[in-house]
Amino acid sequence: MTPSVLLIAPDRSYRTGSYIKAANRLGIPLRVASWGTADLPSSGLDLRIDSACDTESLKIISELNDRSLIKAVIPTDDVTVDLARKVGEMLMLPINSEMAVQVSTNKLAFREFCRDHDFRTPNFQLSSADLNYERVAFPCVAKPLTLSGSRGVIRCDNRGELQAAIDRIGNLLQEEQKGPVGKILVEDFIAGDEYSVDAIVSNSVLEILAIFEKPDPLYGPFFEETIYVTPPRISTKLVEQIENELQTVCDAIGLSEGPIHVELRVQNHEIWFLELASRTIGGRCGRIIEYQSGVPLEELVLINALRLPRPQKNKLSASGVMMIPVTQEGVLRRVEGINKARAVEGVVDVEIDCREGEILRAWPEGGSYPGFIFAAAESTDTVEYALRASYECLKFVTAPIFRSKC
Repeated sequence: MTPSVLLIAPDRSYRTGSYIKAANRLGIPLRVASWGTADLPSSGLDLRIDSACDTESLKIISELNDRSLIKAVIPTDDVTVDLARKVGEMLMLPINSEMAVQVSTNKLAFREFCRDHDFRTPNFQLSSADLNYERVAFPCVAKPLTLSGSRGVIRCDNRGELQAAIDRIGNLLQEEQKGPVGKILVEDFIAGDEYSVDAIVSNSVLEILAIFEKPDPLYGPFFEETIYVTPPRISTKLVEQIENELQTVCDAIGLSEGPIHVELRVQNHEIWFLELASRTIGGRCGRIIEYQSGVPLEELVLINALRLPRPQKNKLSASGVMMIPVTQEGVLRRVEGINKARAVEGVVDVEIDCREGEILRAWPEGGSYPGFIFAAAESTDTVEYALRASYECLKFVTAPIFRSKC
C-alpha cells in the first residue's frame, strides 16, 4: 500500500489547496484534518477535527482505518504545529520536540530561549501598566505576540512614541480579538541588513532552500515588507555563517523535521535571529522557492516528509517578488497600468488581489497586500530593477474612507 501524509490545517488556510495540488502531482495520498465546516477538494479523504479540543481530535485520527499507512504529519500553519506534534507522537512518526514547537510558534518563547542559551537576542520585556522604562533602550520596537506579517510592529525613539505605539497596538488587538492587550513585546531595535531564510530539516540536518535579501531598508517606524530577491548579494562566507549558526540554533531547540522560516539581521558581521517558525514562508512568496529549485515548495515539504527522491528540474538564475505596498489608504476604485507592468522585461507575472470597493489599509494596521509582482532574470540586480520598474507602472486609484462618528 502507498504511504500517505496527514495534513493538519485550520479552517480556510490558504496553504491547504497548495498542499492538495502538490500531493496530486506527486501521486501521494493526502488526508486533510481541518477545523471548521468548509468543503475540501481532497477526494473524500478529509476529516473534521475540533479546534477547541486536541484530545477529541487525536481520538478521531486514532480511529482511522488506514492510520498505519500515515507515514508523515504536516501542519500548514503556526496554530496547528502543536497538534501535529501530538499526532506524530501518537503515531510514532518523526516529529519535533515539544520545546521546539513552543519556541518556534511563540515570539516571547523564542526570545527567552535565545537569552537563556546565550544566542544573540535583543533585550526585551512585556509591556504592562508598570512598564520599566529604565530597562528600555531607544530606539526600541513594540510588537504584538499574536500577529504576523509585520502587523502592529512599530519603532519608537522615545517614551512618548512608545506609549503611543502600545496604545495603537492595543487597539489593533482589540479590533482583531487576538488575545490580551497587555501581550505586547518591547525590545531593542537591531539595526542592520535584513534577510529571510527558508529551509527544510530532515533527521536534524538543515538544508537551506533560499536566502532572501530585502533591499528596501526596514528601519521603521513601520515594517511593511516589499521586495524579496534571491540569491542574495552577500559573500559566500556570510552564507556559510548563516547556515552554520542556523543549524546550531535548530539543534539547540530540537527542530529535527520539516520546514522552517527565519527572519534575521546582520549587524557588524554578527547574525541576529529575529524570528523562527516551524512552517513554510507565508503568502505567495513560496513561488520563489519553485523558481530557485525547480520544484514547488509544498512538493519539497511532502518529498522530505516521506523521504522520497527529489526530482532534478530546471532552475532560474535569480528571482524575486514584490509585495505591493499600500501607500495610500482608501476605498479601491480601480488599478491602472497592469498590462504595462506585466510587459516589463524580466517580469513573470503581476497578480492583483484587491477588488473594486475593497478598503486598502496601510501598515501597521494593514494585513493584506493589494497584489504581487514576480520576476526572474540572470542576475539579482536585474530582478530588482524589473520589480521596481513594474511597480512604477501601477496606479491604485482610491476614494476616501468615510467613517461614521456615531
